[in-house]
Amino acid sequence: MRVIISSTSESPMYEQIKNQIKDAILNNEIKNGEPLPSIRHLATELRVSVITTNRAYDELAAEGLISSVQGKGYFVTLNPERIEEECKFKIEQLILQAIDHCKAAKISKERFMETVDFLVEKELS
Repeated sequence: MRVIISSTSESPMYEQIKNQIKDAILNNEIKNGEPLPSIRHLATELRVSVITTNRAYDELAAEGLISSVQGKGYFVTLNPERIEEECKFKIEQLILQAIDHCKAAKISKERFMETVDFLVEKELS
């Protein structure tokens, strides 16, 4: 797993860390049960404070994506319902963005749905 943070981003550093780890988990780049780098190690690697990485891990734990094992560190702890919920939310956000683009380009609902049907058939067949 590689985390890249930007000091010029509008998002706080802890949020950048959290979102990149979350994406890696949801995209199955980090498997269930796999350990995450220690808070101190990640902070050193990213050249940020331990407080920053701790907050990212705390938020991931609060979302149910990771858990702490006393004396061993943080591990990915996923349940299938949580993954499905996160993926549905991400899909909904992408569809809303596509709808906004359709509105701006004055593309009809019918044309949008034709495109969706075509892509679903092409990609999921």
